Amino acid sequence: MKTLAKKVGSFAALLILAGCQNSFLDVPPQGQQPSQQFWISADDAGKAVNAMYANLREWNNAAFAPIALESMASDDAEKGSSPSDATFFNTYDNFTVTSTDGQLGGFWSGQYQTINLANQVLANIPAITMDEALKSRYLAEAKFIRAYAYFRLVRAFGDVPLRLSLAKDASEYNIARSPKAEVWAAIEKDLSEAAGVLPQNYGSGDLGRVTKGAALSLHAKVAMYQKKWADVKSLTDQVMGMGYKLFPDYEQGFRVKNENNSESIFEIQCQRILGNAAASNSQYSQVQGVRGSVGGGWGFNIPTASLVAEFETDDPRKDATIIFRGETTPDGDIIPAAGDNPMYNQKSYVPFTTYISGYNEGADQNIRVIRYAEVLLMNAEANMELNNAAAALTSLNAVRARARGAKINILPNVTTTDQATLRKAIYHERRVELAMEFDRYFDVIRQGRGAEVFGSKGFKAGKNEVWPIPQNEIDLSGGVLTQNQGY
Repeated sequence: MKTLAKKVGSFAALLILAGCQNSFLDVPPQGQQPSQQFWISADDAGKAVNAMYANLREWNNAAFAPIALESMASDDAEKGSSPSDATFFNTYDNFTVTSTDGQLGGFWSGQYQTINLANQVLANIPAITMDEALKSRYLAEAKFIRAYAYFRLVRAFGDVPLRLSLAKDASEYNIARSPKAEVWAAIEKDLSEAAGVLPQNYGSGDLGRVTKGAALSLHAKVAMYQKKWADVKSLTDQVMGMGYKLFPDYEQGFRVKNENNSESIFEIQCQRILGNAAASNSQYSQVQGVRGSVGGGWGFNIPTASLVAEFETDDPRKDATIIFRGETTPDGDIIPAAGDNPMYNQKSYVPFTTYISGYNEGADQNIRVIRYAEVLLMNAEANMELNNAAAALTSLNAVRARARGAKINILPNVTTTDQATLRKAIYHERRVELAMEFDRYFDVIRQGRGAEVFGSKGFKAGKNEVWPIPQNEIDLSGGVLTQNQGY
């Protein structure tokens, strides 16, 4: 049972509204606690923290906007669905998007809503009389969530407004973009402080909350984007000593019944809550599900032929990552042999038989954010860049060994100690291991290979390393926000 997902079901709107000062919004929402009576008890604190988690699966954080900004530009994914549906996705795929596209604003708003919720927790919980250990943990959870939102913002847009406290009055509402180095530093500070407080694990009632391992792992990823290889190695070494294990069956590791398994470091908790369709609101799986099948979905964000070709011969991860037209899935769903799209994302797949009319397809599917396999690959990359080939090969080959399982004649261990060759092998492994998990585009950018890999799609160096700042945000700021170069 996903206890945390049930707890966070329908509370997020309360704290978003609590930060509004306009009189026309001062209408007590039905069934919600007035903000004037909030921030008093430990129960209030728990509800506020749960609201942060709930917001992570909201539309702008988990559906169209992330697909556009975090997946569509890569060589792993293309629009899908029917040719005429949601054609704006094509502008991300071919790098012609302009600053007025709505998905930019949606993604921006989604992250800053998350940051607002975290800032409210950090500003208000310290004054509540409650168990001090639990209070410290709640504050650490908020720091992780804020860091995660800023991580998504800075890699998407570069310099962004850095809001680390609640605005005291109207004069503080409108702030300029901070240099990305300052944003990275703020993220690292939050994660360091969170890791010093968060537990390594929880009881069943709190399954899915962020842990010390999650904070260390995200910190390692943040350091990797800045090429701080010694830090990446140190942080991943710590996580590798914390008891995580690769789930033995790669394909089954993504199924609902195996969520929060031994490989899971952080997952966004999603659940269909019977009798409460509004709280069963994750559309992550729905928008990517098999189009034209009852219980499937809308068919967006489909794998490319380029991704198919990247898998080595007989790599089981190909069939575990991609649902092919005409196949029968391991869970027994027959995929039509004809249809709009030749393949779909299997990592977001939920068996059609679980569908209940009136609820989003796949509402139960958690969103995998950090897996132990990525920690091993970050460790391999750091060791490679630090000229420690033996340690790099150990971590890299552990990922390959899990993928091949008992099939000894496929996916042989990588043995090269030449740095350039090993670097290519690690880049390849990241692509096939983490395919369709919304990292490929940013991986290529941080590796400095944007023009090389995406040039044929329209990528222009010096421009497309970041997305345009939403024009609506610039307009609302009165010009305080500035646009990225080339847009």
